[in-house]
Amino acid sequence: MKKNKKSLALTILLYFIAFSVAILIFLWIFQIVCLNAFYKVSRTKVLNNSLNYLAKNYTEEDYSFLFDEVSINENICVELVVDGKIKYTSSSIDKKCMSRNNIGLFEFQNNFIKNDLSSDKAEIVNPNFNNKTLVAGAKISDNTYLFVNTSLVPLDDSVKQLKSQFIYIAVIVIFISAMASYFISKRLSIPITRMNNKAKKIGEKDYSVVFEDNTHIIEIDELGNTLNHATKELAKTDELRRELMANVSHDLKTPLTLIRAYAEAAKDIDSDKKEKREADLNVIVSETERLSLLVNDILELSKLESNATNVELEKLNLKQLLESIINKFDILKNDGYKFVIKCDKNIVVNSDKKKLEQVIYNLVNNAINYTGEDKKVTINAIKKDDCVRVEIIDTGVGIKEENINLIWDKYYKVDKTHKRN
Repeated sequence: MKKNKKSLALTILLYFIAFSVAILIFLWIFQIVCLNAFYKVSRTKVLNNSLNYLAKNYTEEDYSFLFDEVSINENICVELVVDGKIKYTSSSIDKKCMSRNNIGLFEFQNNFIKNDLSSDKAEIVNPNFNNKTLVAGAKISDNTYLFVNTSLVPLDDSVKQLKSQFIYIAVIVIFISAMASYFISKRLSIPITRMNNKAKKIGEKDYSVVFEDNTHIIEIDELGNTLNHATKELAKTDELRRELMANVSHDLKTPLTLIRAYAEAAKDIDSDKKEKREADLNVIVSETERLSLLVNDILELSKLESNATNVELEKLNLKQLLESIINKFDILKNDGYKFVIKCDKNIVVNSDKKKLEQVIYNLVNNAINYTGEDKKVTINAIKKDDCVRVEIIDTGVGIKEENINLIWDKYYKVDKTHKRN
């Protein structure tokens, strides 16, 4: 099933509005729907804490100051009953207090004292103010009782005010959310859109594009750096691909031309000229073998890149291996090339003979191509702990420092006009 796609700006807008609506619903529930319930819980907690505090700190000598202070600060009414008589009351303080003239409070206090309860609480209607009142009592001693009560002021008017304000608040919050999402989406989408447009150019093989990396947004800057690095690598790979095609085409063209030329020449040779015919056919066989080697090299490279090659380790005498490799270049000694091997005859390595031989052969061949006028190539083998370092040294001009980081790029040539001997 195909999903509907949305732009970044629309997605951010929807998330902001959804978040704002969720916050508004939360506020509606807790500030309007449940306001009375929360208020009752809050006043009950204040009443209980005040009762416990007064009972704990009550002394017969000095209690009126304590009772007045708590009554004023916590907006509660306090009565102290000793031997069935009211010894202290805060009714004189305008706290909408409920006096013992109220039947409900009178019955609560009489039942409390009669039943000798240690603590109790109730909810009573106060007819004087037409509202509910929370009352609680505690026994201090055998003949001393403390009672507190607090009026639950109706919040209906406050709820109506909140409801009317809530409509304006909701409109303002949603408007601010929409504006915030618009500016944030613009801040995020503009650099991403630019990157997307430049990425399309890469698909068209335009590797000159440069992605932004100074948007001051860490993730987008990191993405820009990554894309810049990827673009450089793609450009490098494309250049190497062209060089590879040119090199392979050149290397294939030469043996194919020779094979065709000698094959045509062999056709025209008289049957009596056996030596000439065999010589030409040997050239054809030799060039065919050369083609096979080129194809095998390409196949071997593919295996290495796909990790499909196997390594067959064996114990090898390194000096013997180096000497066998140098022997393949004996023909060059006639042209003045000198090969110096510095290796202990007892050095044994655990390696894949074919692959190690190929690596050293390639490095020696490269040294031959680029060595100096003295035509000298030196091979050093240095053993250190459990490792052996093999150095192939020529006396040429070397590689410029700025090109050192390119030596591991496949098929890369600093001097692209250089031809092998």
